[in-house]
Amino acid sequence: MRVYQQRGGWIIIATFLAAFVLTAMPVPEWAASWRPTWVALVLVYWCMELPERVGIGVGWTLGLLLDALTGALLGQHALAMSVTAYLAVKTRCQIRVFATVQQVLVISLLLASYLLMMLFVKAMSGIPPQDWVYAAPVLSGALVWPWLFALLKKVRRRAHVS
Repeated sequence: MRVYQQRGGWIIIATFLAAFVLTAMPVPEWAASWRPTWVALVLVYWCMELPERVGIGVGWTLGLLLDALTGALLGQHALAMSVTAYLAVKTRCQIRVFATVQQVLVISLLLASYLLMMLFVKAMSGIPPQDWVYAAPVLSGALVWPWLFALLKKVRRRAHVS
């Protein structure tokens, strides 16, 4: 029996911390609606690359932290993140072999499911939905994904995260 050594856990944590910083960083009023869902994007990347280390439980924990950070309903982000993590883990084999354009489309669908879960929880709690700008993070996340994917892949390989 071969013992599998896990390495680079601090890199995974650091990338999530960077995503939280990008989420909390102040932006101009006009750009606030277009902010990508950084934590969800980083979660999808790690779920695709290391599903045995980053999965639904990590998504739930990150969601609770994001709820606390943003002041949202407790469990709102947690539910959406855990569903997104589940979908990312289940479709990771297909996503990894897709061309960049196809990857962007699938990531857009994952982000759209994340935002729909958020919208569902808000609707169930009586908060009316916003206008069409609510879907803007899907577009901005899709535009950011190829560069974020390349950056995280480079970081993962350089730090030998396994």
